Amino acid sequence: MKDFNWIYIIICILIGFLTYNRCALDFWGSLLMVIMGFLIIVAAGFNWLILIFIFLILSLLATKYKKNYKKSMKLYEGRRNARNVISNGIIPFIMASFSYYDGFLGGFIGSVATATADTLASEIGVLQTPRLITDLTREVKPGTDGGVSLLGTAAGIIGAGIIGLSAYFLNICSNPLISVKIAVIAGTIGCFMDSILGALFERKNYINNEQVNLLATVTGAAAGIILLHF
Repeated sequence: MKDFNWIYIIICILIGFLTYNRCALDFWGSLLMVIMGFLIIVAAGFNWLILIFIFLILSLLATKYKKNYKKSMKLYEGRRNARNVISNGIIPFIMASFSYYDGFLGGFIGSVATATADTLASEIGVLQTPRLITDLTREVKPGTDGGVSLLGTAAGIIGAGIIGLSAYFLNICSNPLISVKIAVIAGTIGCFMDSILGALFERKNYINNEQVNLLATVTGAAAGIILLHF
């Protein structure tokens, strides 16, 4: 168990309230985030939780960007729920909870970077006409499952890079090059896995968006664990 200050718990609750008040998450999503946040503080430390908060802030900013345009295109997701928290957060939560195992550090950074890259790629990428990842010669409508664009991909890579730098400055990873390497490579792999799963399975209603996000973060975590040792 990591040492923690009760001030951290108050901050965690306050952020949960703000996410609900700002319509980022519904009540159950905010409550679940607070519970998971408390457990992460106990298991890994407050700095690990801050990295997830950075993901949340970047996601909120990306979602709000060009809000009216997204609404006009019926692509504005708005308030997210507990299912979104679980699909994007359960793997980082598991990695943080078992942070004392060698390699889970890489899994944590990789999974958070994947969630960040995927969210930013989706929210920013809809501003440009995408192409289907399984057939890059084919243009599809913005918001199509499996659609990718240069703008969205660039936004995703930048978001993953921010996570990598933040992990270093938060003293989660002591080596900045390793931290950024894990975040950018694992985050990009996980983000593309999300698109591939979307094109092959989500478009055919074999799996839903939450399941796609979960599998993508699993991929990012696995890539992060491997990259930590290479």
